[in-house]
Amino acid sequence: MIVLALMVLLILTIIISFQFGRYPISTKELIGILLSKVYSMDPFWIARTEAVLFNIRMPRILLASLVGASLAAAGVAYQGVFQNPMAAPDVLGASAGAAFGAAFAILHYSNSYMITISAFGFSLLTVILVYIISKKARGNPLLGLVLSGIMVSSLFSAGTSFIKLVADPNDQLPAITYWLMGSLSGAKISDITFVIIPISIGLIPLMLLRWRMNVLTMGDEEAKTMGINSKRIRLIVIICSTLVTAASVSVSGMIGWVGLVIPHLARKLVGNNYIYLMPGSILFGAIFLLLVDNISRNLLATEIPLGILTAFVGAPFFIYLITKGGEHF
Repeated sequence: MIVLALMVLLILTIIISFQFGRYPISTKELIGILLSKVYSMDPFWIARTEAVLFNIRMPRILLASLVGASLAAAGVAYQGVFQNPMAAPDVLGASAGAAFGAAFAILHYSNSYMITISAFGFSLLTVILVYIISKKARGNPLLGLVLSGIMVSSLFSAGTSFIKLVADPNDQLPAITYWLMGSLSGAKISDITFVIIPISIGLIPLMLLRWRMNVLTMGDEEAKTMGINSKRIRLIVIICSTLVTAASVSVSGMIGWVGLVIPHLARKLVGNNYIYLMPGSILFGAIFLLLVDNISRNLLATEIPLGILTAFVGAPFFIYLITKGGEHF
């Protein structure tokens, strides 16, 4: 029931988001333009309104929903797999790799398509490196994976810092800095077509593995007694979560805290059962980032990077988590 309510809330948020902006669109115009694509009717709106709706606002709204849903899904999956309330999409270095890839592309190409491809490629490369190193680590394999993620993230973060050091301070450095703060201001339909396939490849298995993720949270021994190969399921979940993270970060820049905060808020609403928690987190994440993006583009005359706004929510929530203790997964 709560998941259904979140679905309705997401649809309402999308409709409202279409109307907010520096060029307002009324509900009547919005419905008329959308209906005109299905039924033949005389337009009572000007051409500019339709252009703003389809060329600017729709790509941005769809991308905000996709990115929010993906980061939240990755966050709840990581927290379940690692059985750690602090786990987030950054844990395997996907975000650090994407940041390095984007900075590298801005330094050499200054082409938005190349920036997206480079961010995606380096993000995946980072995770592959983390996985290979963790396989050679001794001791607890989960701890080895997390420590490998921290180490590789540090290396790529250092690489990003070096690129910022040698970048042109008048042109490239501001572009790199702005990308690292996260933004959807340049969202295009091509961005959606670029990420929709990898995000779908990642999200669909996560949705299908919800019941098995419930079993994973009970521990490997319990999973084994139920005939579930916990290692295989865990690996699939990590790969899928990382794929959606890499795809999201490659088109939105660094938007932190969504993968950490949203799963906890969703747990408060739908409980710990992953059958409901996974879709609840996906819907909640999409709603959250849509609302943040609306604030970002409407609060001030200058657009506020999304990473700054999400940090205002995420940092206090992180303090709450470490002072109140963990939760059940």
